Amino acid sequence: MNRNELTHLWEAFQRGETNSTELAEQLLALGSSPSSEGLTIDRDRTRRCGFAEVIYGEGKTQAAIQIAIARILEGYHEAFVTRCPPEQLEQTQKEYPFVRWNPVAGTLRVGKSAQPLEPEGVPLAAGLGKGPCEVAVVSAGTTDARVAHEACETLAWMGISSKLIQDVGVAGPYRLIAHLATLRSARAVIVVAGMEAALASVVGGHVAVPVIAVPTSVGYGANFGGLAALLGMINSCAANVTVVNIDAGFKAGYVAGLIAHQHRQAKIG
Repeated sequence: MNRNELTHLWEAFQRGETNSTELAEQLLALGSSPSSEGLTIDRDRTRRCGFAEVIYGEGKTQAAIQIAIARILEGYHEAFVTRCPPEQLEQTQKEYPFVRWNPVAGTLRVGKSAQPLEPEGVPLAAGLGKGPCEVAVVSAGTTDARVAHEACETLAWMGISSKLIQDVGVAGPYRLIAHLATLRSARAVIVVAGMEAALASVVGGHVAVPVIAVPTSVGYGANFGGLAALLGMINSCAANVTVVNIDAGFKAGYVAGLIAHQHRQAKIG
C-alpha cells in the first residue's frame, strides 16, 4: 500500500463514488497484498474473530516466519508462532529485543515494546472471582507436556490467566482431588491426555464449566497415534466435554481463551 493508492481511494470516497463499507474493503485488500514469500497477513482477523492471526511455523522458511512476524507487529503488540523450528530463535533474537521461547511447547512469542508474559505471570482480571486462574490446563502425564504448554502459551498470548496441573491421570485418580477447587473456579478447563484419554470424562464429571479435551499421540500401538484417545474423548458420557484435534494444544487454548474473554466482556458490560 502506497501514498498514491491511499489518496486515490480517499478521493473516490469523498466524491461519493464508494461508500464507507466499500472503502474499508478496498483498504483491507491493499493492506493484504502477498509478500515475496507468498504470505498474505489477515489484518482484519481481530475485528472478525477477536484476536490477531497466529503464525503456524512448521513447514515455513525462516524468511517467511520473519516476514510474518514483522507484518503482524506493524499492527499488534505481540506476534505468536506455533510449531516453531528451534533454529528460528537465534535469528529472531537478533531482530527483536523482546522474545519468549518455550522449548517444550515449540512456541515463539515476540513483543513489540515489552517482554511477553509467562503463562504464570498473566494477572487474573479484576472482579472475576477468587480462583487462581481463568483457565485450568490439566495433563494426564508429563509426556503430554508439549501439548499442555502450547495451550498455556496460547492463553498467555490472549491475555488469559492459566494454571498448569500436570500428571493427574486416571491411573492415580486420587491425585486430582487436591485440584478440584481450582478446576471448579475456572471459566473453562483444558484436559490433555493420551492412552485411553479417560481423564477428560473424569474431570467433566467434577465441574460445571466447559471442558475442552485434547487427545495426544502418546500411547502404545493400539493408541494409533492418538486416534484411540480422540475416539474415547468424542464418546465421553460427560455432557460438558468437547474435543479438538490430536495434539492441538493451540486450538484448545484458543477456544478456552475465547470462553474466558467472553466472560470478562459480560462482567465489564
